[in-house]
Amino acid sequence: MSELIDIFITRGDLAHLALFLWASTTTALAWFAFRELTLAARRFDDFVRELARFNELHR
Repeated sequence: MSELIDIFITRGDLAHLALFLWASTTTALAWFAFRELTLAARRFDDFVRELARFNELHR
């Protein structure tokens, strides 16, 4: 019986560790994707602003 309890305790710890690693990795990837999306939106905004400025200069 003691061995059976030890097996469940060990597997439980490994499951918690796997869940923590999965959640950490997912959070890091989401943060990276959000950062890249923010930078892309900023670049697009800069592009539109420069395009409007170009159009104003060449009317």
